[in-house]
Order: sequence, then structure tokens, then C-alpha cells
Amino acid sequence: MSAAVVKPRPATLVTGLTILGLFVLIALLAPVIAPYDPIFQDAAARLQPPSFVHLFGTDNFGRDILSRVLHGARIDLQIALIGVAFPFVIGTVIGALAGFFGGLVDAILMRLIDIILAFPFLVLMLSIIAILGPGLTSFYIAMALVGWVSYARLIRAQILVLKNSDYAMAAVSLGFSRMRILFRHLLPNAVAGSLVFSMSDAVLVLLSGAAISYLGLGVQPPLAEWGVMVAEGQSFVTQAWWITLFPGLSIVVLAFGFSMVGDALGELMGVNE
Repeated sequence: MSAAVVKPRPATLVTGLTILGLFVLIALLAPVIAPYDPIFQDAAARLQPPSFVHLFGTDNFGRDILSRVLHGARIDLQIALIGVAFPFVIGTVIGALAGFFGGLVDAILMRLIDIILAFPFLVLMLSIIAILGPGLTSFYIAMALVGWVSYARLIRAQILVLKNSDYAMAAVSLGFSRMRILFRHLLPNAVAGSLVFSMSDAVLVLLSGAAISYLGLGVQPPLAEWGVMVAEGQSFVTQAWWITLFPGLSIVVLAFGFSMVGDALGELMGVNE
């Protein structure tokens, strides 16, 4: 019997890209479309529920929630994109070298991956950030030091298969250098799975960034960031639910957009996650 063919779902890709495009547009236009200054405090307008004056209500400092959510899109999109980019590059290079050269190089790099995987992801992240100090820069460094292992394992597995392919053998017989064979012939064909995984990883990075900020180790007040906003509204959740609802909902919708794009790309590329 032939294997079932998974048909791509264009609607999934279009919906995911629409969600991401909308958030990118919001991030770019936030200074223009936000009705108020996101850090302006108005003591007379504390804890006001959603109304025509403040569509998403105000927080305990009288700051407009809608304006803070719009400006928060800029930081959270940056967290998702930069938090994926560095691990992707580092993991791709390390995985490619390990899979292509094998031997001692592969053994050393794989043992390094085993050491990192021996620690819980979030615990290791928190430890690195605690050493470096709170802030986005520390978060990006911690993500780069921890998050590359998944990409390295994916790329290594693909390179191990592709380096024995016919076109790789042909490149060797033509006298191409090992670096040319690796980076011009093997790696472009091995990276599809990592690209698909990066969409799912963006969800993890986004949630990790929100969690780190929630714990007070990420973005620092008074900057508008969704995780910080959820943390600030925790004490008022019973009397001012809107403080946590709208930034929390924004995190969920953006994560959903990344997930849909990842699923659709996996189907289009024939990659099973």
C-alpha cells in the first residue's frame, strides 16, 4: 500500500501569515495608532474598566491598557524573532560540522549537547539570566547558549543522511573542497526541517520571554511588555480582569499565528515534526 499523501492546507498558511502580518503592522504603527502614551500615569483614571475613553481599560497606575498592548507587540515580536535567530544560526553551524566531519568533532559536540540537555530548559535559562542580570540582552544571551541544541541535532541528522547521497559523492569526485560541499551543497538541502521547527520554537521563545518578564528577570517596568503586564495585573485579577486579559490574549494569538505557519510550512515542505 502506498503511504498517505498529506495535502497542504493553504488556508492554514494564509491565516497564520495574516495573524503575523497584523502583529507586525501593529508593532510598526504603534506610536501612531496608540491613543495614549503607554507609560503615562493618570492617578485619577486608575483601574477604569473598558469604555469608549479607554477601550481596554486602565491599570493600577492609570495607564491605558490598549496603548500598552500595542507598544508591547514591538517588544514581544522582537523577543520571538531575535530569540530564534541566534540559536538557529549557532545550532545550524554546530550541527552541520558535527554531522559532516564526524569522529572526534562529532563526539565532543554531541557530549556538549548532552550536558546542556541534562538541565531543565527554564532552570538553565533562569540561572544564566541571574548571573548576567535582568534584561532583554541577558535573555537573548541565555537563549543563544541554551536554545541551539535542538537545531544542532536536527541539522546533524540531516547532514548524516545527505553526505552519502549521490550528488554529495559527485561533488567529492569533482574535487570540491569540504567546506564548499558542506555549505553550498549539503546545508541548503538540510535546513528545511529547522526552518519549520523555528516557527514552533518561536512560540516557545515567546512564552519563555513572557515567563521571564513575569518573574521580573526580563523586560523591566515601566516598559510595555505583555508578560510584565500580566504580572502587574495579577494582584488585581478579581477586580480588574482587563489588566491581564488583553496582554495574555495577545500572547496566545501571536503564538497561534507562529504555530499555524509552522504547521503549514511542514506540510508544504513534506516535513513531519
